[in-house]
Amino acid sequence: MVLQDINQALQRGDVNGVKQGIQQALESNLEPRAILNDGLLSAMEAIGVKFKNNEVFVPEVLIAARAMNAGMELLQPKLVETGVKPAGHVVLGTVQGDLHDIGKNLVRMMFEGAGLTVIDLGVDVSAEQFVAAIQEHNPDIVGLSALLTTTMGEMKKVIEAIEAAGLRDKVKIMVGGAPVTNKFAQEIGADFYAADAAEASFQAKKLVQ
Repeated sequence: MVLQDINQALQRGDVNGVKQGIQQALESNLEPRAILNDGLLSAMEAIGVKFKNNEVFVPEVLIAARAMNAGMELLQPKLVETGVKPAGHVVLGTVQGDLHDIGKNLVRMMFEGAGLTVIDLGVDVSAEQFVAAIQEHNPDIVGLSALLTTTMGEMKKVIEAIEAAGLRDKVKIMVGGAPVTNKFAQEIGADFYAADAAEASFQAKKLVQ
Protein backbone atom coordinates (compact mmCIF):
# COMPACT_ATOMS: atom_id res chain seq x y z
CA MET A 1 0.00 0.00 0.00
CA VAL A 2 1.54 3.28 -1.12
CA LEU A 3 0.36 5.23 1.96
CA GLN A 4 2.12 2.70 4.19
CA ASP A 5 5.28 3.15 2.10
CA ILE A 6 5.09 6.94 2.53
CA ASN A 7 4.53 6.50 6.27
CA GLN A 8 7.54 4.19 6.67
CA ALA A 9 9.78 6.35 4.45
CA LEU A 10 8.92 9.42 6.52
CA GLN A 11 9.68 7.64 9.78
CA ARG A 12 13.08 6.67 8.33
CA GLY A 13 13.62 10.26 7.20
CA ASP A 14 13.91 9.11 3.58
CA VAL A 15 13.16 12.31 1.64
CA ASN A 16 13.25 10.66 -1.82
CA GLY A 17 11.07 7.78 -0.63
CA VAL A 18 8.46 10.23 0.67
CA LYS A 19 8.46 12.28 -2.53
CA GLN A 20 8.27 9.23 -4.81
CA GLY A 21 5.48 7.78 -2.67
CA ILE A 22 3.43 10.99 -2.84
CA GLN A 23 3.98 11.26 -6.60
CA GLN A 24 2.80 7.66 -7.01
CA ALA A 25 -0.20 8.23 -4.72
CA LEU A 26 -1.25 11.33 -6.68
CA GLU A 27 -0.87 9.48 -9.99
CA SER A 28 -3.12 6.74 -8.58
CA ASN A 29 -5.72 9.46 -7.90
CA LEU A 30 -5.63 9.02 -4.13
CA GLU A 31 -7.27 11.86 -2.19
CA PRO A 32 -4.69 14.48 -1.11
CA ARG A 33 -6.38 14.50 2.33
CA ALA A 34 -5.80 10.73 2.68
CA ILE A 35 -2.14 11.12 1.66
CA LEU A 36 -1.75 13.87 4.26
CA ASN A 37 -3.52 12.04 7.10
CA ASP A 38 -2.48 8.42 6.51
CA GLY A 39 0.91 9.02 4.90
CA LEU A 40 2.46 12.07 6.52
CA LEU A 41 0.60 13.05 9.68
CA SER A 42 0.25 9.53 11.07
CA ALA A 43 4.00 9.01 10.54
CA MET A 44 4.87 12.23 12.39
CA GLU A 45 2.49 11.18 15.16
CA ALA A 46 4.35 7.85 15.43
CA ILE A 47 7.66 9.76 15.60
CA GLY A 48 6.17 11.95 18.33
CA VAL A 49 5.19 8.90 20.38
CA LYS A 50 8.64 7.34 19.92
CA PHE A 51 10.28 10.63 20.91
CA LYS A 52 8.14 10.77 24.05
CA ASN A 53 9.15 7.20 24.92
CA ASN A 54 12.86 7.89 24.25
CA GLU A 55 12.90 5.42 21.34
CA VAL A 56 14.12 8.14 18.96
CA PHE A 57 15.96 11.38 19.72
CA VAL A 58 16.19 14.94 18.39
CA PRO A 59 18.31 14.09 15.28
CA GLU A 60 15.76 11.46 14.13
CA VAL A 61 12.89 13.89 14.69
CA LEU A 62 14.67 16.57 12.68
CA ILE A 63 15.37 14.14 9.82
CA ALA A 64 11.74 12.97 9.80
CA ALA A 65 10.52 16.59 9.89
CA ARG A 66 12.74 17.41 6.92
CA ALA A 67 11.16 14.53 4.98
CA MET A 68 7.71 15.77 6.06
CA ASN A 69 8.48 19.28 4.76
CA ALA A 70 9.71 17.89 1.44
CA GLY A 71 6.50 15.87 1.13
CA MET A 72 4.34 18.86 2.02
CA GLU A 73 5.94 20.96 -0.74
CA LEU A 74 4.62 18.44 -3.25
CA LEU A 75 1.27 17.95 -1.58
CA GLN A 76 0.39 21.50 -0.52
CA PRO A 77 -0.85 22.73 -3.96
CA LYS A 78 -3.11 19.65 -4.24
CA LEU A 79 -4.49 20.22 -0.74
CA VAL A 80 -5.27 23.83 -1.63
CA GLU A 81 -6.94 22.74 -4.89
CA THR A 82 -9.19 20.29 -3.03
CA GLY A 83 -10.00 22.81 -0.32
CA VAL A 84 -8.30 21.03 2.58
CA LYS A 85 -7.85 23.54 5.39
CA PRO A 86 -5.00 23.43 7.94
CA ALA A 87 -5.95 21.94 11.31
CA GLY A 88 -5.24 25.28 12.99
CA HIS A 89 -2.90 28.26 13.19
CA VAL A 90 -0.12 28.87 15.69
CA VAL A 91 2.05 31.92 16.35
CA LEU A 92 5.36 30.80 17.82
CA GLY A 93 8.44 32.60 19.11
CA THR A 94 11.27 32.75 21.64
CA VAL A 95 10.70 35.67 24.00
CA GLN A 96 12.68 38.92 24.09
CA GLY A 97 16.26 38.69 25.33
CA ASP A 98 16.52 34.99 24.47
CA LEU A 99 18.29 33.81 21.31
CA HIS A 100 17.74 30.06 21.67
CA ASP A 101 15.83 28.42 18.86
CA ILE A 102 16.58 24.67 18.72
CA GLY A 103 13.68 23.78 21.02
CA LYS A 104 11.35 26.22 19.29
CA ASN A 105 12.30 24.88 15.85
CA LEU A 106 11.63 21.34 17.02
CA VAL A 107 8.20 22.40 18.30
CA ARG A 108 7.49 24.12 14.98
CA MET A 109 8.35 20.95 13.07
CA MET A 110 6.16 18.84 15.35
CA PHE A 111 3.29 21.34 14.96
CA GLU A 112 3.65 21.29 11.18
CA GLY A 113 3.77 17.51 11.42
CA ALA A 114 0.41 17.68 13.20
CA GLY A 115 -1.10 19.59 10.27
CA LEU A 116 -0.94 23.04 11.88
CA THR A 117 0.12 26.20 10.05
CA VAL A 118 2.90 27.89 12.03
CA ILE A 119 3.82 31.57 11.92
CA ASP A 120 7.32 31.47 13.40
CA LEU A 121 8.40 34.89 14.71
CA GLY A 122 11.95 33.69 15.46
CA VAL A 123 13.95 34.63 18.55
CA ASP A 124 14.18 37.71 20.76
CA VAL A 125 10.50 38.51 20.07
CA SER A 126 9.00 41.43 21.99
CA ALA A 127 5.55 41.43 23.60
CA GLU A 128 4.46 44.01 20.99
CA GLN A 129 5.52 41.71 18.14
CA PHE A 130 3.48 38.85 19.59
CA VAL A 131 0.43 41.13 19.90
CA ALA A 132 0.86 42.39 16.32
CA ALA A 133 1.15 38.80 15.03
CA ILE A 134 -2.07 37.80 16.84
CA GLN A 135 -3.89 40.78 15.34
CA GLU A 136 -2.58 39.95 11.86
CA HIS A 137 -2.92 36.15 11.79
CA ASN A 138 -5.75 35.45 14.24
CA PRO A 139 -4.16 32.18 15.49
CA ASP A 140 -5.74 29.51 17.67
CA ILE A 141 -2.60 29.13 19.78
CA VAL A 142 0.35 31.30 20.80
CA GLY A 143 3.51 29.40 21.77
CA LEU A 144 6.14 31.11 23.94
CA SER A 145 9.60 29.62 24.40
CA ALA A 146 12.40 30.58 26.82
CA LEU A 147 15.62 28.76 27.64
CA LEU A 148 17.03 31.11 30.27
CA THR A 149 15.78 31.68 33.80
CA THR A 150 16.48 35.38 33.16
CA THR A 151 14.05 35.54 30.22
CA MET A 152 11.21 33.50 31.73
CA GLY A 153 9.71 36.70 33.15
CA GLU A 154 9.25 37.97 29.59
CA MET A 155 6.52 35.35 29.14
CA LYS A 156 4.43 37.11 31.79
CA LYS A 157 4.95 40.43 29.99
CA VAL A 158 3.73 38.89 26.72
CA ILE A 159 0.59 37.51 28.39
CA GLU A 160 -0.07 40.88 30.05
CA ALA A 161 0.34 42.65 26.69
CA ILE A 162 -2.08 40.20 25.04
CA GLU A 163 -4.58 40.91 27.84
CA ALA A 164 -4.09 44.68 27.53
CA ALA A 165 -4.79 44.45 23.79
CA GLY A 166 -8.10 42.69 24.52
CA LEU A 167 -7.00 39.49 22.75
CA ARG A 168 -6.63 37.10 25.69
CA ASP A 169 -9.92 35.26 25.17
CA LYS A 170 -9.15 34.79 21.46
CA VAL A 171 -6.07 32.58 21.88
CA LYS A 172 -4.76 29.71 23.96
CA ILE A 173 -1.25 30.36 25.29
CA MET A 174 1.27 27.54 25.55
CA VAL A 175 4.66 27.97 27.23
CA GLY A 176 7.75 25.79 27.33
CA GLY A 177 11.52 25.66 27.58
CA ALA A 178 14.10 24.13 29.90
CA PRO A 179 13.55 26.30 33.03
CA VAL A 180 9.75 26.57 32.63
CA THR A 181 7.49 24.47 34.87
CA ASN A 182 3.77 23.78 35.05
CA LYS A 183 3.61 25.78 38.29
CA PHE A 184 5.26 28.79 36.62
CA ALA A 185 2.87 28.49 33.65
CA GLN A 186 -0.11 28.66 36.01
CA GLU A 187 1.37 31.60 37.93
CA ILE A 188 1.76 33.73 34.79
CA GLY A 189 -1.68 32.84 33.45
CA ALA A 190 -0.72 30.57 30.54
CA ASP A 191 -3.24 27.92 29.43
CA PHE A 192 -0.79 25.09 28.88
CA TYR A 193 2.73 23.99 29.71
CA ALA A 194 4.55 21.51 27.47
CA ALA A 195 7.62 19.68 28.73
CA ASP A 196 8.88 18.85 25.21
CA ALA A 197 8.06 19.17 21.53
CA ALA A 198 6.04 15.95 21.40
CA GLU A 199 3.91 17.03 24.35
CA ALA A 200 3.40 20.47 22.77
CA SER A 201 2.20 18.82 19.58
CA PHE A 202 -0.25 16.52 21.41
CA GLN A 203 -1.65 19.47 23.41
CA ALA A 204 -1.99 21.65 20.31
CA LYS A 205 -3.83 18.94 18.38
CA LYS A 206 -6.27 18.45 21.27
CA LEU A 207 -6.83 22.21 21.43
CA VAL A 208 -7.65 22.75 17.78
CA GLN A 209 -9.94 19.73 17.61
